[in-house]
Amino acid sequence: MRRILGALAVSTLLTMGGTAIAHEGEHEAGKAHTMTAVGEIVDTGCYLGHGASGAKHAQCAQLCISKGMPMGLLTAAGDLYLLTPPHDSTVAYKKTKDWAGKKVEISGTMSERNGMKSIEVASAKLAPETTH
Repeated sequence: MRRILGALAVSTLLTMGGTAIAHEGEHEAGKAHTMTAVGEIVDTGCYLGHGASGAKHAQCAQLCISKGMPMGLLTAAGDLYLLTPPHDSTVAYKKTKDWAGKKVEISGTMSERNGMKSIEVASAKLAPETTH
């Protein structure tokens, strides 16, 4: 039930009208901007519904994404970006679908509306693993 409610919440936010507002720094209202962010690919239903993420959830996230659940990028700071495909080329976006539960670097146009952030995926690559 929580997964369904999470998906409905995301769907509702995606269908709302208005103008995109840039988030980072002092940007003019209505203008998106290009950015690069690093984080984990999560399925938004399980993450929003019950906080599921990480290696233990990767297989479930992969299954949910393959069935059409929207995917997001969860940063180390706890920011969640809905990932969307650009209209001109969906190659990078489609490649990202195979990386559920993995640390990825995403570049593209970031927009924010009513508190929801998104990145239109222009490029994507696996992020280097950090060692301590």
